[in-house]
Amino acid sequence: MRSPNTTPIGAGYGEAALVRAAEAGIRAPSMHNAQPWLFGLRDGAIEIRVDPGRGGWAARMACGAAACNARLALAVAGQRALVALHPDPADRDLVARLMPGRPRPATSAETALHAAIARRYSNRDPFRPAPVPAGMRAALKEAARSEGAWLDLLVGTTAIAAFSEIARSAGRVLQRDAPLPGTPEELPGRLFVSHEPEPLLGVLGVSGDRAVDQIAAGLAMQKVLLTATAAGLDTSMISQPIEVPAAGALLRRALGRSGHPQMVLRFGYGTPGRPGPRRDVTDVLI
Repeated sequence: MRSPNTTPIGAGYGEAALVRAAEAGIRAPSMHNAQPWLFGLRDGAIEIRVDPGRGGWAARMACGAAACNARLALAVAGQRALVALHPDPADRDLVARLMPGRPRPATSAETALHAAIARRYSNRDPFRPAPVPAGMRAALKEAARSEGAWLDLLVGTTAIAAFSEIARSAGRVLQRDAPLPGTPEELPGRLFVSHEPEPLLGVLGVSGDRAVDQIAAGLAMQKVLLTATAAGLDTSMISQPIEVPAAGALLRRALGRSGHPQMVLRFGYGTPGRPGPRRDVTDVLI
């Protein structure tokens, strides 16, 4: 994982910047639509925290994704942020601190990704039989790499069939061990990749599996998802193989990776949809 320069510049952020960051942050994806984030100001920095009682891998991934959105919102407003992930190990709920960087105009890439925030949503319906172009596949991998993560694309019937079996096995474990009301409907029977003629899955991972690694993976995941959305792709997340440690180990061995998979992403061209309901921004400001 890269270690960016986090030396703050200027007087710090104010309430307007906090609201701007939070309004973008709450549009990030989260498992079960839990939306486990809180946003606050401290000493001129914007802090993103896990809502108490909503900790764990999924919450850290979601808050990392929220940090990606917040960083983009500040960038397009000319208030570039330097992001420190999990800056205080003694404060487990503190996910990220965004501090003012040297002002500069937003890049065209930042502008495009920011515009995609409002359009991104999880599409769990079957995708159309249209392959994702090779150039777009390369762009997705580069989006992950630029944030210190990796994205391995699963291509071909053999790779997809092997993954589907791992995912279904993990889904059965989750339904057996945790048949909770919030279990997502896409467990295990809605793996449409088995029926799509041109499925494209990507396994996103990072080198470690500490809290800071999971947060970084969430930030990288969101950059990949926004890159896809900006290019007209639909996406969804498949978490079963990550939630079951034995399945995650199988997936890691199948990929030949020494790192840790953190999420499986699905890409394709689907029917239009709309984002799910969001917490009001006033509910997440502290």
